[in-house]
Amino acid sequence: MIQKPMIALVLLFATFIVKAQKMDKRFANKKTMPFAFVEEIDSKALGENRVLNVYLPYGYHPDSVQTYPTIYVLDGTAHEDFPHIAGLAQFMNMYDLLPKSIVVGIANKGKSRYRDFTHPTTDAAEKKRLPQAGGSPKFIAYVANEVIPLIQKNYKTNGKRTIIGQSLGGLLATEFLMKKPDLFDDYIIVSPSLWWSKMALVNTAAKYLKEKQQLKKRVYVSLGKEHPVMHKVADQLINAIKNSGNKHLKVYYKPILTEDHATILHKAVYEAFETFYPKKREKH
Repeated sequence: MIQKPMIALVLLFATFIVKAQKMDKRFANKKTMPFAFVEEIDSKALGENRVLNVYLPYGYHPDSVQTYPTIYVLDGTAHEDFPHIAGLAQFMNMYDLLPKSIVVGIANKGKSRYRDFTHPTTDAAEKKRLPQAGGSPKFIAYVANEVIPLIQKNYKTNGKRTIIGQSLGGLLATEFLMKKPDLFDDYIIVSPSLWWSKMALVNTAAKYLKEKQQLKKRVYVSLGKEHPVMHKVADQLINAIKNSGNKHLKVYYKPILTEDHATILHKAVYEAFETFYPKKREKH
């Protein structure tokens, strides 16, 4: 015998299906607003299929001679940071606050960010908590050998590239700077998890950067109200850059203490672009 609560649940589910079908019919003939293209890569480096989300600036035409800088966004999945960073680029393009740019969201796959954004750790507790971690060498190879070449082949890029990463993405963006500096020109590093593996990456930063005196990059670092360790490791990275003796390596450190780890990214990226592309505003 079917109980009354079960009957009610079945009826509710049936009602939901009917409403969903009506909703589908209601929107079947609606026009859509194009926002981005989706590229799929059968990645040899990662051994799995991955997705890139690509926003093209207003006026982009494949037959034009004009080329564009490219902004690469870690955590670039459609439900993560890609839409709001692409929207920010569109807004700033509209008011000439940022050069017209292609925005590429490097999408995660499930919980792959814990694997992809972390270098191998020597910390036993981290190994136990995140046994899948430590895959950044493969992910860096994926970006270097598959992502960037695909974007360069399919879109009108000019060779100037920016990388944006927050939290573990900030850790990975720092690793790009340290280990593959030829890939990107500008780095926007927000609330970086440089505490990973007993601060191994930032502990080697000073020595590495002193050996790279011809490294010509712009690095913007920001974080909000965070655990003191987050501020400690960010300060250590900033000091390593400032004390490197490299006059070509520009660093900008702008904490935003009115924001926290969850809310800081959008505002930090806006301020990073303002810093990289200063513009005199007219008085109204």
